[in-house]
Amino acid sequence: MKLRTLTLGLAGAAVAAGGAMAQDGDPIELGIPVFLSGAASGPFGLPQQNGATVLIEALNAGEVPAPYDQVGINGRQVEATYVDEAADPVQEYRNLVERDEVDAVVGYTSSGNCKAVAPLAEELQQLTVLVDCGTPQIFESVVTDPTYLFRTGPTGTIDSVGAVRYLMDTGVDMSRVAGINQNYAWGQDAWADFTGSLEALETGSDITTEQFPQVFAGQYGAEVSALLTSGANAIHTSFWGGDLEAFILQAAPRGLFQRSAVVMTTGEAAMQRLPDEIPEGAIIGARGPYSYFAPDTELANWFRETYEAEYGNPPSYPAWKMAQAILGLKAAWEKADSDDPAEIAAAFENLEFETPAGTVRMAIGNGHQAIQGIAYGTYALDDEGNPTVENVISYNAECVNPPADQTAAEWIEAGFPGADCE
Repeated sequence: MKLRTLTLGLAGAAVAAGGAMAQDGDPIELGIPVFLSGAASGPFGLPQQNGATVLIEALNAGEVPAPYDQVGINGRQVEATYVDEAADPVQEYRNLVERDEVDAVVGYTSSGNCKAVAPLAEELQQLTVLVDCGTPQIFESVVTDPTYLFRTGPTGTIDSVGAVRYLMDTGVDMSRVAGINQNYAWGQDAWADFTGSLEALETGSDITTEQFPQVFAGQYGAEVSALLTSGANAIHTSFWGGDLEAFILQAAPRGLFQRSAVVMTTGEAAMQRLPDEIPEGAIIGARGPYSYFAPDTELANWFRETYEAEYGNPPSYPAWKMAQAILGLKAAWEKADSDDPAEIAAAFENLEFETPAGTVRMAIGNGHQAIQGIAYGTYALDDEGNPTVENVISYNAECVNPPADQTAAEWIEAGFPGADCE
């Protein structure tokens, strides 16, 4: 599936109405793979598409707050072609690059899809910005000497390290711990980092059960039974999208959240969709300082208010991460002041840029991988019945990310050398 979107903004609207506003060049074409079908489309694909649409429209109109108030990208209008991430990722990526001849690819949620397309970015010398996929493997083993590939969202390591620290800091009994994670790169890495962090922080936890259902399985009755009978005091899950929603809907009525402290590292993405089904007190993450955990800045407030005015609900973290990726590309492009992909890539390396979620630093992965902090809180409904988070604790980037010269696994196993959690 492919959707073609021409975002006109003020300048484009003037042309459409017969005006003659000059443009600095042909539009910049972005290929944006998001889930347009399947169980991930509602909680991830749609917010990402909406986030991209509202941001691109505002960029083209020159309505984004500083430092992004220059029209479009480097003075050029921006157009977007959306393709379905649920389709063959390699074929769709090649179609965007070789058939549609996009200037940059910005997208991807699934770690499996990111692993599939990452080598292609270098092979085809195509500027590519990965939005959300969290596996640390991208720059640790898949593409170890990148030029054109970037990821502007943090790796999943921060989720797992931050989750253990939050459980400790809030006094959760961690003597018996269990996990349920999807059986592919994302879930395997998340659980490995979580259990490694338990050992590094010397929690003395016994692992009572490890559940690894297939991604997008949808039915988790047996796994929920195993968790209930395991006697775990704390449960970790990195489920996302439809899998997370199915897990909540199947586990909550059976009392799992009452019997155990359940930490859902991607739980924020379900809050607007399942406000009455998520048990209050569940531990919620947003894969970074997004949404409810975002800083109180002009850029953050502008994005939240603009998105909500357009779509009637606040942006969930997938929308924030999409906006972050596009703004990172804009910052690099304008720093390079060139349309040469190699020069834009060089400007992107080790870049520090502002986003609605605060400052992003491309500090690891040879300057191609972003680092940010992480926050967790407990789910609650406010006095008006709206979802919110309480008991929030934030951990800065230096506390939850490995240094540039160590892999995530090495850093965790060594006991987090150099971590600064003050």
